[in-house]
Amino acid sequence: MTVPARRLTVIGGAVCTDDQRHLALETGREVARAGAILLCGGRSGVMEAAAEGARSEGGATVGIMPGVGPADSPPNPYIDLPIYTGLGQARNQVLVLSGEAVIGIGGSWGTLTEIGLSIRHGIPVVLLESWGLEPPDKKAEPLLYRASNPVEAVETALRAASEVSRR
Repeated sequence: MTVPARRLTVIGGAVCTDDQRHLALETGREVARAGAILLCGGRSGVMEAAAEGARSEGGATVGIMPGVGPADSPPNPYIDLPIYTGLGQARNQVLVLSGEAVIGIGGSWGTLTEIGLSIRHGIPVVLLESWGLEPPDKKAEPLLYRASNPVEAVETALRAASEVSRR
C-alpha cells in the first residue's frame, strides 16, 4: 500500500509585501522538498507565491477556489488541481480541513478566520511573520506555533501534524 503524501495548507493575503512573497515562495519550495502536497486558496499574493515555489521544486499544488468555475474564479498559473467550491469566503473551512497543518504568512482578515477555524478543528497552525495572537485567558494555545523562517515553518508543521490527532 502506498503511503499518501502529507498535505500542508499555506494561507495568507491575496495582496502581500515583497518580503511576504519571498517567504511564501521559499515555504512552497520547502513543502515540495519535504514531499508534501501544497494546498492554498488558489488565488494571488501569498497563495500564488507558495504555489509557484512548490511547482518550482516539482511539488503538487491544490487550490481550493471560492467560485463555481474558472470563469468566475480563475486559479493562479501554478495550481495543478483547482477545486471549485462555490462557497466564496466560506471555502476557508474547506481549505483548512483539507490539510494536516496550516502555515500562515502575513495575511489579512481572511487569514485570521482560517487560523481560528484551524485551531477550532484541532489543526496545528505555524505562523511565519503573521498575526500576533494570544487567547483572552492568556493561556498558551498548544496548536499555535511560530517559526522564524520557511524551513522551520515546514519542519514544525510536519512535526505538529504527526503529533496531533484531530479533536
